[in-house]
Amino acid sequence: MARIQPPAPAETKIKLEPHQILLRPLVTEKGVHRATRHNEYAFEVHRMATKPEIKAAVEKLFDVKVDKVCTQNRKGKFRRTRNGLGRTSDWRRAIVHLHEDHKIDFF
Repeated sequence: MARIQPPAPAETKIKLEPHQILLRPLVTEKGVHRATRHNEYAFEVHRMATKPEIKAAVEKLFDVKVDKVCTQNRKGKFRRTRNGLGRTSDWRRAIVHLHEDHKIDFF
């Protein structure tokens, strides 16, 4: 008996350029400590970006070699405003581990 194959999923993912994937570097006290001690850098990234896309974007924009990428989805916070209660947007953070011979200089 022949098995019926389901249709292939439609490709709905948009193609992002490297400068669209990395929105901004996160320069904080903890981030500076990670950069100096562990050669790890934090970025705010596009919410639809995947780990391989983030790795390729960092390698292209900063001309470095990336060992691994860890991502976190951060939930927005509730904030009080004059008009009542509001909420900040959800965002995504990527922590990029560089090869030991490479560095990114933000300062």
